[in-house]
This record gives sequence, structure tokens and C-alpha cells, in this order.
Amino acid sequence: MKNFFAAAAGLLLLCVSARAQNFSISTNVLDYVEFGTMNLEASCGIARRWTVTAGVKYNPFSWGEGIHEKTNRQRSLEAGARFWPWHIYSGWWMAGKLKYQEYNRGGIFSPQASEGDRYGGSLSAGYTYMLNSHLNLDIGLGLWSGVDKYVVYECVRCGRTVGGGEKIFVLPSDILLTLSYIF
Repeated sequence: MKNFFAAAAGLLLLCVSARAQNFSISTNVLDYVEFGTMNLEASCGIARRWTVTAGVKYNPFSWGEGIHEKTNRQRSLEAGARFWPWHIYSGWWMAGKLKYQEYNRGGIFSPQASEGDRYGGSLSAGYTYMLNSHLNLDIGLGLWSGVDKYVVYECVRCGRTVGGGEKIFVLPSDILLTLSYIF
């Protein structure tokens, strides 16, 4: 009889926790303004105050032709965790992520182009507004730092190498105006 009550209590707890909102899918609206960078992030609640996240960004686009061509291509992968002082998916949060980015950009501020690989970590913080029971708006800022292995070219299409190397970088990251759907 004890086993029956233990099993019933376990099933009841499982049903209650299955109704909790533990998963979300989100997209950062401001990334689309950055030359049409498509992005998607998924997160899963693992505790009352913690979520784990995984995200991708992709931009295959170039604009203009010849010497007027502008490109900001990238492929990025990131994985991390968020700490929520109150409850997951509501209020203030702080996050840490590991990131990798393959990029090719040029012709925007100068005719030169650079391409390479960046990897490192980021720290960010922000606030989440609950718009309704399934839709949230996140606002946040962050920085990421790491190693950049790069090659600089004279122009976007010419292929003449001007320089290259490896350097440490610190860049703004996670400038967020994100819409999230909570399951």
C-alpha cells in the first residue's frame, strides 16, 4: 500500500510539474536590424531560478555590387545559463554564455574586409516584461570577450591580403529587444 501511495504522489507531482512553463523560444528583434541577421534561442528551466539556453545566428546577405558591396555575414553558436532572482521568465536576470562566431564583414566603414573566427564568453543582464501568460519581452545588454583569429583583405571581393593574426577582443553583445514565447 505504501508503494501505491508513493507512486500516486510521484505521478501527481509529475503532472503538476508538466504544467509549469519551463521552455521558451525567442528571437532578438534588434539582430534583424543588423543587416538582416536571423536568430533563434531556446531555453529550458532547470530550477526555480535557473534556465539553460542555446542559440544560433545566421546572416548570409550582402548588399550592393563591385566597390560598393557591403557584407556582414556571420554564423554564431552560443550556449549558457541565466540566473533569475525571482522566478524564471519574469523580472531581472543575469546570464553567462560561451560563444563561437564565424564572420565575414567589410565595405561598411571602409573598403577593407575581414573574416575570421571568434570564440569566448559573454556576460549580460536585463529585465523581462511578461506581456501575457505566454509572451515575454526581454530588454538587456552585455559584453563578450575572447580570441579573434582573422585575415584582413584590401576589398570585399579582391582577395588581396593586407594583414591578419590573432588578438584578444571585447565587444558589445546581447543588445536585446527580444520576443519570447513560453510553453
